[in-house]
Amino acid sequence: MAAAGWRTSENTSKSRKRYSRTDGLKRTLATARGDRSPAQSAGNAKGVSFSPNKRGHRTARACLRPAASLAGNEMVTKIRRIVSRLPTHIADIKENPRWLPMFTLGRVMLFRKLAWRLNAPPAQLDLTNTLFPEVDTEQVAERLRRDGLFQGFRLPADISSEISSFARRTPCFGNFDRKLELLARDHRAAEFATGRAILTGHFFERVLDCEAARRLQQDPLLLQIAQNYLGGEARVTATRLWWSFPTERASDYDLHFASQNRFHFDLDDWRMIKYFFYIEAVDQDSGPHLYVLGSHRQRLLRHQFTLLVGQSSEDIERIYGREAIVELTGAQGFGFVEDPFGFHTGSLARSGPRLALEIAFGVSEKLHRRFHGEPVVRSLDC
Repeated sequence: MAAAGWRTSENTSKSRKRYSRTDGLKRTLATARGDRSPAQSAGNAKGVSFSPNKRGHRTARACLRPAASLAGNEMVTKIRRIVSRLPTHIADIKENPRWLPMFTLGRVMLFRKLAWRLNAPPAQLDLTNTLFPEVDTEQVAERLRRDGLFQGFRLPADISSEISSFARRTPCFGNFDRKLELLARDHRAAEFATGRAILTGHFFERVLDCEAARRLQQDPLLLQIAQNYLGGEARVTATRLWWSFPTERASDYDLHFASQNRFHFDLDDWRMIKYFFYIEAVDQDSGPHLYVLGSHRQRLLRHQFTLLVGQSSEDIERIYGREAIVELTGAQGFGFVEDPFGFHTGSLARSGPRLALEIAFGVSEKLHRRFHGEPVVRSLDC
């Protein structure tokens, strides 16, 4: 489908294809950018907004806030993003003081390359009992070095079905908030009852109550790939299962906090990879993951010396090209692995919820609270 240059994946790395400008693609890109309609975009660029006249037609009127004010609002949003993350970062430093130099210097390519030189040789593991006998571990590691991404894992049907059943009968926590507990089927009712957007439902430590999830986490092939790419020190550092819910109430801050529709890179370790598995099928309208090929080894200086890991879609497209952006869709059980130092983002689910399982491998001592993807939540009202 897309002349626009975006690539889509369905099921395996061999099935990558360019696709045409369908409504779904344009909607995904517009959402990632935060675009409005062309008329709105043109009007806003000139400091003009739109309102209905007496006959119900839309007419332009002077915007009460000049461009300087809009720029100021953008700065306020950036500051709020930083402040909202501070409690999590402070908790990380208290739990493991060695996390601070990694978080400070790990975004700089020079220091990151030095850290990669310290890796130990990988062990040769027994892969007899792997769930993925068809996967070539060396090929995966080589693809990670080149692109930062490999797609082509396929969960056995009984494993994905067991995890799906577990997620549907087990309460999750909305928006990372342990006080907001709900079943996936009650998502709309929970939004109505609380009067707020609920974008995600995380299971935190409950994921390990699922035998199929534990088996996947302990699969020797996943560890072998991690050691081949990261070094012999590689170990499981995080396991999380979560829903991404469709909602019409999400603000820009909600999307940011849920890591949706904003390209960013992760700074959880000096060296790390993350496996993602779609427990239920994901198409363009159910919140596909996006990854920028090669961005894990190329970085502008202004993207290194910044407190913000997020960047606009316009910047990402201009620097890496639209053809480098891969939209990852697939059937139930589809899986991929990425180097999360490359730019990536989730997208907003529209037609239905997305259920994904993530297993992360790193080289540093794990942060226990972060092991299940739980931040320190601080509410910042608009």
